[in-house]
Amino acid sequence: MAIVPRYWEDLEVLHENTLPARAYYVPDSPGHLRDVIAREASDRFQSLNGTWSVRYVPSVHDLTERFWEPGAQREGFVDHQVPGTWQYQGLDAHHYTNVRYPIPLDPPYVPQDNPAGAYVTTFEHAVNPEAPTTTLVFEGVDSCFYVWVNGTYVGYSQVSHATSEFDVTELLLEGRNELAVLVLKWCDGTYLEDQDKFRTSGIIRDVYLLDRPRDVLVDYVVTTTLSDEGAHVQVRGAFRGQPVPVTLTLSDARGAVVARGRLAPGGDDEHPYEAELVVEDPHLWNAEDPYLYDLVLASPQEQVCERVGIRTVRTDGPVLLLNEKPVTLRGVNRHDSDPVTGPVVDLAHMRRDLRLMKEHNVNAVRSSHYPNDPRFYQLCDEYGFYVMSEADNESHGTQTQYLADDSWDNVVEHWNERIANNPKWIEPTLDRVRLCLLRERNRPSIISWSAGNECAYGWTFETALLWMKQTDPTRVTHYESAFYRSRDRRYDYSSIDLYSRMYPSLAEIRDYLADGPDKPLILVEYCHAMGNGPGDLEDYWELILDEPRMCGGFVWEWCDHAVRAGTTDDGRPVHLYGGDHGELIHDGNFCVDGLVSPERVPHTGLTELWNVQRPARVTTADAQSGTVTIRNVLDFTDLRDYATVTAVLSVDGEVVASEPVDLTAPLPPHGVARVALPTALKQAVPASGRCHLTLEYRLRADAPLLEPGHLLGFDEITVPTADPRPAVLRQRADAPAPTGVLAVHEDEDTVTLTGEGFEYVIDRRTGMLRSATVGGSPLLTAPTGLNVWRAPTDNDRHVQVEWQRAHYDQTATRAYGCRVEEIEAEVLVTCEVGLVAPTVQPVLRGEVSWRFTADGAVGVHLDLHREAEMPPLPRLGLRLFLPRDLDRVDYLGYGPQESYVDKHRGARYGHYESSVSDQVEHYVRPQENGSHWGTDTVTLTGDALALDVLSPAPFSFSALPYTQEELTMTAHDHELTECGSTVLCLDVAHAGIGSNSCGPALLERYRVTDVDLAADLTLVPRRR
Repeated sequence: MAIVPRYWEDLEVLHENTLPARAYYVPDSPGHLRDVIAREASDRFQSLNGTWSVRYVPSVHDLTERFWEPGAQREGFVDHQVPGTWQYQGLDAHHYTNVRYPIPLDPPYVPQDNPAGAYVTTFEHAVNPEAPTTTLVFEGVDSCFYVWVNGTYVGYSQVSHATSEFDVTELLLEGRNELAVLVLKWCDGTYLEDQDKFRTSGIIRDVYLLDRPRDVLVDYVVTTTLSDEGAHVQVRGAFRGQPVPVTLTLSDARGAVVARGRLAPGGDDEHPYEAELVVEDPHLWNAEDPYLYDLVLASPQEQVCERVGIRTVRTDGPVLLLNEKPVTLRGVNRHDSDPVTGPVVDLAHMRRDLRLMKEHNVNAVRSSHYPNDPRFYQLCDEYGFYVMSEADNESHGTQTQYLADDSWDNVVEHWNERIANNPKWIEPTLDRVRLCLLRERNRPSIISWSAGNECAYGWTFETALLWMKQTDPTRVTHYESAFYRSRDRRYDYSSIDLYSRMYPSLAEIRDYLADGPDKPLILVEYCHAMGNGPGDLEDYWELILDEPRMCGGFVWEWCDHAVRAGTTDDGRPVHLYGGDHGELIHDGNFCVDGLVSPERVPHTGLTELWNVQRPARVTTADAQSGTVTIRNVLDFTDLRDYATVTAVLSVDGEVVASEPVDLTAPLPPHGVARVALPTALKQAVPASGRCHLTLEYRLRADAPLLEPGHLLGFDEITVPTADPRPAVLRQRADAPAPTGVLAVHEDEDTVTLTGEGFEYVIDRRTGMLRSATVGGSPLLTAPTGLNVWRAPTDNDRHVQVEWQRAHYDQTATRAYGCRVEEIEAEVLVTCEVGLVAPTVQPVLRGEVSWRFTADGAVGVHLDLHREAEMPPLPRLGLRLFLPRDLDRVDYLGYGPQESYVDKHRGARYGHYESSVSDQVEHYVRPQENGSHWGTDTVTLTGDALALDVLSPAPFSFSALPYTQEELTMTAHDHELTECGSTVLCLDVAHAGIGSNSCGPALLERYRVTDVDLAADLTLVPRRR
């Protein structure tokens, strides 16, 4: 196609005939009022979204006809939704890769066979005499595109997530018109769009026309400053054609005018007209109180409605300030991602995400790693979110170049050479920063600009960051990849305001703080939420809340990325990830790493984040005086005005008293107050039992996206009693010794214990319970065994290598000898055992003692020693296979969701009931799930039998219809097959979850590292 210039490999041509970048807005005719976000209601806006005709070809060279010419033969064209992607509409294969490019690393060149899509649509258009000029707007095309209107070439553009605008006034006809677009899958910009996501192609965002006057205000910039006089709202403007009168009217949220003005000469070179509006006693914008003023910019033939948030942002040494107060970002990284449409998301989708975030105490979003739909930022203005807006720039794949020395230090040394430190790429880098900043610089929600993600560092970013600071000094700047630089030259970091790190360990953070830093620290990515995770949120937030030099962080990431491919027979979605579409180069399920599922079902990690980021915390509790000290962790709001507090007293998981807590005294932001508990609550504390005091924080009044009474979080405090054991444990301990006769039969292979209505068999070869029959019904469907393996979580992906090298997944229990002792109405079978596996020494050695009593109860005592050379254990306990009809679960412990030693802050101690099926957490890739930490008792109940499990010390359990082997070997949730038993794992030790899929190694205190391991459990089978 020689008639189309080969711009897709030409760094000198990034755009052709596009209009200069400007602030986002949609104009209206004079006096026309509407919701700012509802742009379709503007009489100057015409959407071109809908069903277009598209022909996809595997190589642009296959497209030989001039399809853009009116009347051209268009064979092979099919209906296609715009916005949309080829891949999600069956025109190309899905492809997921993280770091590695899907094409050769040969910038700026891309494969000769470059897939392409030829698009055609028709539309009706009438010239508006009040607005006779028309621009054509594309808000996102992946990766580059050429445009024709009525057969005439319009122009070319790239940058997938940026706006491209063309003047098509002279090309439009009165009535029917035809628009043709050629989209290429790859261009030189592909090297700067190596984001961790499914790679998609096509017109991915809205296409529309805007009708404008010939002489018009084309761009404006709104900034706000504060002084003793009030707020100063400065508006600077630039015109197309001749300047026209522009009046400014600023109104408060009630509609009352608070300031008026008129643009007049006196601005800067880019915006030579300006006005300043002064607001006395301004209502400032922040995420806790997102107050917006309405600004109308009116000219004779057009008006623009804008919303203004009055706020300031700056750093004071190592502290980030919003409105001159320290601010903490409780953030998430968010991609545009939907399981059916991929990166194509509408307003309802955006609102759903933001509502879920607000419900879970998230107040900040990083637009990883590209600009979002401009309406997303307007929603953030309205609902109250701080935004780190990121340029569409990630050249992570340059890191994977072949190096003879592939050590990390050497990779970093050479990472920047091809692009980040290459002068040829300065303009493409600067272009992406410009397109990001110039379009959204009027959004109060955006408090930080980011130059991009994971590109290393060099001349390109020094230039881009300097431009950012000079163009917009009213916000802070960020670029984490400045951390990675070669040693071949000195670097300039003076244009970077925030020091940011990805996945630092707590030790690294403390080292940074100990060095007396001059910049705030932001965790731009931390707590990797992949699969069952993250497990280290509380550890980070304890440090963040205690250290004002840390301004918060953004969890990676918001949602799982996957492709929905139908549903199962029981209605669950079938989700596919990397490698499921025939990709040669892919990164498996590394894209399935979110706090919510692809369908926006919250994972337990989001519940954990919700309570870790609650608006208040109890710092001390004094049972003697009946007081608690509450810390308000909000940045701008008095807790008394924001939340109600209710104190709930529970004993053995049951609520015995609930009373409101008096918060009549002010509790200002970051303040603490000692609060008296209600007298009735103090009087209800029992003498014995597992007693907890829970303080529930609920929203006092309406807030954006939330309703009064919404639960904001809770603090749960253990209340000491004279005997803290739950009643069921006390009753068991205090019960008279059972009477009756136990018959013992020993042979070479077994020890059989028989009593009234039950029979147990110990296998002498394993030292474990081989079978159990109660009331004539089998209690076990398979022998019991010691259990150290768990189906690796995504966060176990590194330590899993060590676990499998130690053959933890192939262990078996063997006995070296068993001895039998008859003690009155009890029989004690003590077995010397080892946990062994192929090729390695025994993992564990020690004794398992089984105590059988005449009432049918079985006590199990473990006294085991871990081989010191072996890695920390995934878990330690017993695994029982019970009949599948034992499907009802009743437990006293932390729930109702899964919980672990480092992931239980969103769970409460209580009495819970569930089915075994409902205990499953359906992760896209199956893995360890459904455990409950801090359990005192659990009961499994079926039609004929029930089994109680008790322990003097809290334990963990899971009851699932799948074996850990099935969970380990199965690639997708929808492929899981129930094993036919209820698999009950009783864990006396269980490793934490962490976030080591991308984050630091699991903290030592959450590992199972003890050499000596001992525990007691009691199993009490019952006939029903």
